Amino acid sequence: MTFWDHLDVLRSYIIRILVVWVVLSVVAFFFKDEVFAVVMAPKNADFITYRWLEQLSQKLGGSGLEDFSVQLINTGLSRQFLLHVKASFFVGLLAATPFALWQILLFVLPALYSNERRLLYRGVFSGTLMFIVGLLFSYFIVFPLTFRFLGTYQVSDELQNLISVESYIGTLLSLSLSLALVFEIPVVCWLLARGGIISSAMMSRYRKHAIVIILVAAAVITPTQDVFTLLIVSLPMWLLFELSILIVRLSHR
Repeated sequence: MTFWDHLDVLRSYIIRILVVWVVLSVVAFFFKDEVFAVVMAPKNADFITYRWLEQLSQKLGGSGLEDFSVQLINTGLSRQFLLHVKASFFVGLLAATPFALWQILLFVLPALYSNERRLLYRGVFSGTLMFIVGLLFSYFIVFPLTFRFLGTYQVSDELQNLISVESYIGTLLSLSLSLALVFEIPVVCWLLARGGIISSAMMSRYRKHAIVIILVAAAVITPTQDVFTLLIVSLPMWLLFELSILIVRLSHR
C-alpha cells in the first residue's frame, strides 16, 4: 500500500471512533439523572470516601469528621445545558476509549512481528487498566479531598462559599482526565525500557530532576492552582515514578 492508501485506512478507523464516541455521548445525554448522580456524589457529606475517613478517624480515637454542606449555584442562563452537553461528551469519550484502542490496534497490527504484537497487547491492556485506576483515584481520593478542603475553607465567618456548578464540574473533569493520563507513566516507562531508550540506573540518576519536573507538571495540570491540590496530585506522580524505576529494573532483568 502507498502512503495515501494507509491514510485512507487510518481515516476509516478514525471515523468509526468518532461515530462511536458521538453515539455513546448521545446515550449519556439521555441518561442525565444517572450521569449527574455520579458527578454530584462527591459534594454530599455521605459520599463513600468521607464515610471511610469517618470510620478511620473513629478507629484512631478521634471524634470523626465534621459535617459539611456546600451549595452549588448556576451563574448563567445556558450554563446548565452546556454543562450537560460537556459531561455527556466526556462520559462518551471514556466509554469509547476501549473501542478506540482496539481500532488503533487493528490499524497497527499488520505492520508488526509476532513478538511486537505481544508487546503491544500487553502495553494496551496495561495502559487501559492504569487509565481506569487513575480515573478512580481522582474520583474517590483526589477530588473529594480537594473539594471538601477548598469548598469549606473560610477566612472569615462573614464570607460564605457559593461554588458555581461550572467550577465544580470543570475541576472534576480536569482532575480526572489529568490523573488518568498521569497513571500511564509506568506503562510509558516500561515501553521505553523495552525499546532500550531508558534504564533504571538513568532514572535513578535523574531522580532530583524528575521531582522538579513532577512539581511543575502538577502545577500545570492542577485546575485550582492551590498548594493543597498540588501536593495531592504531585504525591502520586512521584510514587508512580518510583514504581516505574522498579518496573524498568525488573524489565531489564
